[in-house]
Amino acid sequence: MSSLAGSESKQEGPARGRPRSEVVERAIVECVVKLLEEGVPLAELSIERIARTAGVGKATIYRRWSGKEALFVDVVRTAEPPDPELPGTSMRDDLVALLEQLRRRGLMTRSSVLLHNVHAQMKSSPKIWAAYHATVIEPRRRRQIEILRRGQASGELRTDIDIELMNDMFVGPMLVRAMMRQDADLPEGMSEQLVDAVLDGLRPVSSPPA
Repeated sequence: MSSLAGSESKQEGPARGRPRSEVVERAIVECVVKLLEEGVPLAELSIERIARTAGVGKATIYRRWSGKEALFVDVVRTAEPPDPELPGTSMRDDLVALLEQLRRRGLMTRSSVLLHNVHAQMKSSPKIWAAYHATVIEPRRRRQIEILRRGQASGELRTDIDIELMNDMFVGPMLVRAMMRQDADLPEGMSEQLVDAVLDGLRPVSSPPA
C-alpha cells in the first residue's frame, strides 16, 4: 500500500478530516483520469484496479462512492466546466448563463480527446449513462424548468405552450451545435443570440384591440 493510504490512517483529529478526505478523493479521481488517458476503456476499470493504482484500499473508494458508476460521473464532472452561478438579474440573463455553459462544454469536449472519448464510452454503458443522467443532466434540466416557470409567473413567457417543450426550444439548438454537429461553429455571443431569438416567439401575445 502506498503512502497515500498510510497518511489517511496516521493523521487524526476531526479538524483535519475534511481536507484529508478531499486529498484522497482528488488522488483517486486523478488516478482514473490517468488510466483513461493511457487508453484503458471504462469497461475494464474495476474498483479493484483503481484502488491498486491509486494505492488505497477498495473500502476507501466505497466510503466515498457507491460504485464505479458514481465515481465515473465525478470524473466527468471534474473534467467539464462547472455549472454557472446564475446572475439572477433577469430571466433572460439566467438563460444566457445556462446556454453559455453548454457552449463552453461543447468547446471543451471538442478540444479534449479524453472528454470526447469518455462521453462516447458512457453512452455505450447503460449503467454509467443512467447515473450521469440522474446526477448531472436531470438536475440541470430541473434548474432550466424552474427559470422558465418564474418567467411564466412574472408574465414574461406565454403560458399556452408546454414548459418542457419550451425548455427544449431554448436548449435544443445549443445541444445540437455543441454535441451533435462537431463541425458547427460555437462563436461568442451565440448564447445571447439564441435566447433573444426564442424569446421573441415566446413572449405573451397581446390581445388585438376590440
